Amino acid sequence: MVVLQKWSISLAATAIAVAIAFLWLDKPVAFFAHGTFAQAPVFVNLTLLPEPLMPLSISILFALGLWALAGRPLNKPLSVALLCSLSLVVADASKNELKYIFGRTWPETWINGNQSLIHDGAYGFNFFHGGQGYASFPSGHTTAVCAVVSVLWICYPRFRILYAAVVAAVVIGLIGADYHFLSDIIAGGFVGTTTGWFAVLLRGEEIKKPSTQERPIGFLH
Repeated sequence: MVVLQKWSISLAATAIAVAIAFLWLDKPVAFFAHGTFAQAPVFVNLTLLPEPLMPLSISILFALGLWALAGRPLNKPLSVALLCSLSLVVADASKNELKYIFGRTWPETWINGNQSLIHDGAYGFNFFHGGQGYASFPSGHTTAVCAVVSVLWICYPRFRILYAAVVAAVVIGLIGADYHFLSDIIAGGFVGTTTGWFAVLLRGEEIKKPSTQERPIGFLH
């Protein structure tokens, strides 16, 4: 019940943060990024960090499936790799459905002259519209990186500073390149974190217990 309450509070906080960003922050941040950075390569390159995750996850799923067919047990590192992969696959599917449901236009024009804030002044949600021109919300890149990082965050907490740095780099890249609105990123973070959290909970509490070699230290715990 306590875990359910935490998730419910997180959902409510995310909804409030998305609403605040949508009403007051998304537009000025997008215009600032467009006018100041003009899709500078440094920001674009940061957005590429999550790109290898999906092919890697699929490879891990097949490899571990063959491992299981051979009758071999999964140790903790392999179990965590499996959870990361499953979390990402579910997060990706969930993100796609949410993009269709919310139908949000993009900050910039990317696809076949799609309507956008910068090019046309188009801003808002078009529920159940469908199409790549209406797929800004939630951010797929943020969803992907958080789906993996959330599992690692729980299972190997001693590296949380590194995980936070990776997520921050992706977020900075997405905002700097004007690829997504701030509220897209907030929602993507929640979706990815949720699937990772659920994956670990479904696997069982024992996977979160550190061994003597993996004991978290200091404030990172």
